[in-house]
Amino acid sequence: MTHIPPVSSAESVKIDLVFCHLLNDASGSPRVLRGTIRALVDDPARAMLFVGSQGRGVLETCGIPLSRYWYHRSRLRIITLCNLLLSQIFLLFSLLCQRNIAKDAVIYVNTLLPFGGALYGKLTGRKVIYHVHEISIEPKPLRLLLCTIARMCSAYNIYVSKSHAEALPIADVPAVQIYNTLDADFTAVAAQASYQPRHDGIFTILMLASLRDYKGVPEMVALAAALADRKDVQFELVVNDDQAAITQYFAHMPITPNLRVYPRTDNPAMFYQRAGMLLNLSRVDSWIETFGLTVLEGMAFGLPVLVPPLGGPAELVNDLQEGFLVDSRDFALLKQRTLALADDTALCHAMSKAARARAENFSQEKFSQALRGLVGMLR
Repeated sequence: MTHIPPVSSAESVKIDLVFCHLLNDASGSPRVLRGTIRALVDDPARAMLFVGSQGRGVLETCGIPLSRYWYHRSRLRIITLCNLLLSQIFLLFSLLCQRNIAKDAVIYVNTLLPFGGALYGKLTGRKVIYHVHEISIEPKPLRLLLCTIARMCSAYNIYVSKSHAEALPIADVPAVQIYNTLDADFTAVAAQASYQPRHDGIFTILMLASLRDYKGVPEMVALAAALADRKDVQFELVVNDDQAAITQYFAHMPITPNLRVYPRTDNPAMFYQRAGMLLNLSRVDSWIETFGLTVLEGMAFGLPVLVPPLGGPAELVNDLQEGFLVDSRDFALLKQRTLALADDTALCHAMSKAARARAENFSQEKFSQALRGLVGMLR
């Protein structure tokens, strides 16, 4: 009798979900991807994440095997652009060399940037899903390239808000809108937090943002300066960058003592717990937020929020209920709305209650059901 050796699990298990992402940091899109992976993956051995080599962010804890392809982000935009294009060649070949991807695997491309994954899906006959997070893509030739590849390769596009789908339609590709959500661990912490407008008599105004002018950093600096005489009001800015970048950015932008700037953090809950309100000051004439994940995070902690009147945040927040809709270019209104909360504890508590209730509408269950339904439809 002939003995047939058992096939090892490494040889028999095929990967049927392939996720592709570029920059692994602590910003919104990788955090959403981590939640997506947790929602879709039942067996970690049957999924894999291909991610750019720069950065060790939230995707380190995504729970599935990682394969890194070369990518380096430079402070010079032209070099970063060239590196992006080169990195996608590396991604494409990394995928082609991965022999245990099932023929019916779904390729899940997170943001428009890792287009090497989409090209792989098109070349090998596998279905591609794009989870689109961008609106503002510069330069325009890059936008044209990315949208063209998505149009040619994608079987379905996911947008994170209604305004997002309207702002960046990609012709001839079916699309669905699925609001982002917060992972269960985060919401559990938020649910236990008790909102207090002031701690030790101090009203803290918080903003989490990338270190970019269009994200409203100069506006926050100006607002802090305008309220420098208010010893009971403090500002905290948490940026998605390191201390060296902070030093360089603020080298020619003096900040007042009432504003503290912190580098990227793995524990944003610490900042939400001690804040009285949350700001998003993105400039609507140069950057439209597609969703505003930090806004939803803050609302889960019961923070009243001040957000732009356009884009995804305006779908999360009802003006005068969970917070305020304010164009950051209207500095007088920005200051007035900020002080309205700083000086009215009752208003803070009313908006806090409304913010928590609103955040509960964006449940993990709804997010998971929508994603699973879409992936199942393509198989």
